[in-house]
Amino acid sequence: MSEKFFIDRFSFNNSKMIDQIKESVGTFQYSIVIASNNLLNNSTIKSFLTGKHSNVQLGSYYYQVKKQMNNIKTSVEAYDVGIMVYGINGISFATERSSWAVSDEELQNHSITKKTLKQPNKLLFHLEQPRNQTKGENVIIATKAFMEPTSKYIYGTMYFTIREKEFRKFYSSYTSLGNDVLVMDPSGTVLSSNRDEYIGNKEEELKDYAIQLEEQQKDYMDADFKGKDHLIMIEYLPTFDLYLVNLIDKKAAFGNIIDKKSIVLICILFIFLAIIIVFFASRKVTNSLSNLVKQIENTPKNDFDHYISVKGTYETRQIGQAFNSMLDELHEYVDELVLIQNQKRNAELAALQQQINPHFLYNTLTSIKFMVQQGGKEEATDTINAFISLLQNTIGNISETITVRQEINNLKSYVLINQKRYGERIRVNYFIDPNCFNSQIPKLILQPFIENAFFHGFNKKSGGTINVLIWEEEATLVCEVLDNGDGMEVSVNNKLPDTKRKQEMFSGIGVRNVHERIQLIYGEAYGVSISSEIGKGTKVRISLPVQKN
Repeated sequence: MSEKFFIDRFSFNNSKMIDQIKESVGTFQYSIVIASNNLLNNSTIKSFLTGKHSNVQLGSYYYQVKKQMNNIKTSVEAYDVGIMVYGINGISFATERSSWAVSDEELQNHSITKKTLKQPNKLLFHLEQPRNQTKGENVIIATKAFMEPTSKYIYGTMYFTIREKEFRKFYSSYTSLGNDVLVMDPSGTVLSSNRDEYIGNKEEELKDYAIQLEEQQKDYMDADFKGKDHLIMIEYLPTFDLYLVNLIDKKAAFGNIIDKKSIVLICILFIFLAIIIVFFASRKVTNSLSNLVKQIENTPKNDFDHYISVKGTYETRQIGQAFNSMLDELHEYVDELVLIQNQKRNAELAALQQQINPHFLYNTLTSIKFMVQQGGKEEATDTINAFISLLQNTIGNISETITVRQEINNLKSYVLINQKRYGERIRVNYFIDPNCFNSQIPKLILQPFIENAFFHGFNKKSGGTINVLIWEEEATLVCEVLDNGDGMEVSVNNKLPDTKRKQEMFSGIGVRNVHERIQLIYGEAYGVSISSEIGKGTKVRISLPVQKN
């Protein structure tokens, strides 16, 4: 277990190391990409590589191209990189050829050039080894074709050369004894490594391991390489089309770090000490817990009014205090629950005990009598029918909730009676979403606001309009009563005003009682809000949960 833990930690740290190597190599590749883009967009270099030039023109071009190449080379000046371009006209130019000495004829037929032209859109990396094993150096060459983006016309090849020993600096500081790094192309050929003997080799074994790690989605694997047990970490770099390989020789890297015999002896000693400590600690804890359990068991017998004594170990004292606090909260919750139930019941009783104000009855009947005496039998009949409908839906219906359709019918009857008594100087319009007609709402929830608008909203104005709107917003039923009457002053937070009406009232439930009634039934998320502006009118907004039959 300790060995596996150490290997996991070691591989985790090495994965961070690989990320740092990727960042360093990525910065280098980004510089190459900038330089290649500058080469592609340079019209002077394009003319140099595509046209046919006389000796005089060629001399002038060499001078101009040299100036352009010196400017472009600033993109990679942080690295010892040489730049070479070769055109379709057989002409080449290089900032320096010391790292890769090759003639124009060799360049034209070189395998690197052919590979580049087969994949003109990609920036490819190659390894060029010296022809003479005793002289020269390994060189890494990044290549890309000169190709017009629209016509796809290829007019040459660009080469960025860097000595392999210079390229090795991107990761050499992260290597150590038994911890090696290799850069490998998709074919398995090693382009660079801190181990010279691996460079240029085609390691099919590592290529297979890379495929396995990708398929199994693992960070590393324990496998044999070159006859030795290794931890192998391989990460594909898509922008380079290369593999970054980290080889860790387990024996060389940390073979002597883990002393299994010492670990076993130390573990046995710790286990023995732990058993002794646990034995004495458990005796102390179990005694305190046993006493605590007995007290808790007796609590229901005392109707949860008996607090337990807080003593014993720290843990048992904490449990005892938490239990006593729980009893306090339980008592508060029960008291609050009883209070809420009583309030809700009172609200329900108030809704069922609503009565029509005697003055309203007297005035309505007097008005009907006056209509009959004046010969307005049809008008009197309409008023009586509205009055009968109103009585049926308020006194006869004892349900707490009714449908929106029934509530609107009640409003229409109430409005008709008032208009017969006081004239039609106040018009009432109804805008109801058809989907809301079957929704359930508390009985007489809108009438107090229509009544307020009738008797208090148009004292200064000769007439106006009251609009009743009902619609659904997701799971909320919204009812609004708007008038363009006198308006009034309301608080900043749109709280309901204390309107103590002295005139005749239809319902026993006032404006503020409507708000409290809604919150008692449905919770504090719902209720009534009011906004008003003097001289412009008042808007009452009622929010309720959507409840269908």
